[in-house]
Amino acid sequence: MAEKTYTGGCHCGQVRFECTTDMAMVTACNCSICTKKGLHFVFMPPSSFQLRAGAENLKEYLFNRHAIRHQLCVDCGVDVFARGKKPDGTDIVALNVSCIDGIDLSRIAMTPVDGRSR
Repeated sequence: MAEKTYTGGCHCGQVRFECTTDMAMVTACNCSICTKKGLHFVFMPPSSFQLRAGAENLKEYLFNRHAIRHQLCVDCGVDVFARGKKPDGTDIVALNVSCIDGIDLSRIAMTPVDGRSR
């Protein structure tokens, strides 16, 4: 799948981003937060993600091992993206695919991830 540039944001529009990704792997994780929130993430290097608006509207949420720093809009509560590290220590951005403008989740192949066992 070729890389493409996407735009998107939270529900209220205060947080906006632009990113470039090939959407080769979109997760369907069964961990507690992904299950309860219906999150599907695509992962990318920080250089492929630009926050265009709303940095002041973000609240960070940490849970479990505090390894993933979820970024939520303080106005509408949408979990837009998260920051973390790969197992090798490389920085990574996890984008909530549902926040991409015009996305149709029914057309995206999901990769199951067993986050519940971690």
